[in-house]
Amino acid sequence: MNRGRRPGQVSSRDAVLRAAREQFSRKGYDAATVRAIAAEAGVDPSMINHHFGTKEQLFMAALESPVDPKDHVSAVLSGPREGVGENLVTRFLTVWDSPAGPAGVAVLRTAMQHEWSAALVREFILNRAINPLLAGLGVPVEEASWRGNLVASQLSGLILTRYLIKLEPIASAPHAVVVQALGPTIQRYLTGDVTAELSA
Repeated sequence: MNRGRRPGQVSSRDAVLRAAREQFSRKGYDAATVRAIAAEAGVDPSMINHHFGTKEQLFMAALESPVDPKDHVSAVLSGPREGVGENLVTRFLTVWDSPAGPAGVAVLRTAMQHEWSAALVREFILNRAINPLLAGLGVPVEEASWRGNLVASQLSGLILTRYLIKLEPIASAPHAVVVQALGPTIQRYLTGDVTAELSA
């Protein structure tokens, strides 16, 4: 006897994912709670733990990201403070040129087509990459948002030119060349003088 779901029936896992995307995109990662997601999905909160584990793991599943950048922050911060910019670009290229890269491109293409996905990507970039990096560097709170935006603008531009529209010569440039070109700019945005940008 076929005991699978009837046509049109939504599994509890799918319902949780749908609710999580709605809650995370509307409220942000910090404000969205497991209880609120469970309530919207019409399931007991224990089902979220059963299907996904933690809130962080649910967020990653909702975004469908192949990589969690927070796992790489400690490596980027290792070594001298003045080398963090180069470390970040190096690690960034290593991940995007790995088998995870095409999946990352797919996530970004979706984000450009749907507002809910764009909101998830914004939360993902802030909570899993930019904020942990800036916190590790001890960047003052009043500067963190702007510095983080500047870093994100450079890295998103790199994704666009190298991986989405594949603009030459940057699309096929060796890692060392890209690191040498972008590392100093990223470093200034992270730790250097951005007085002009902050006062603009």
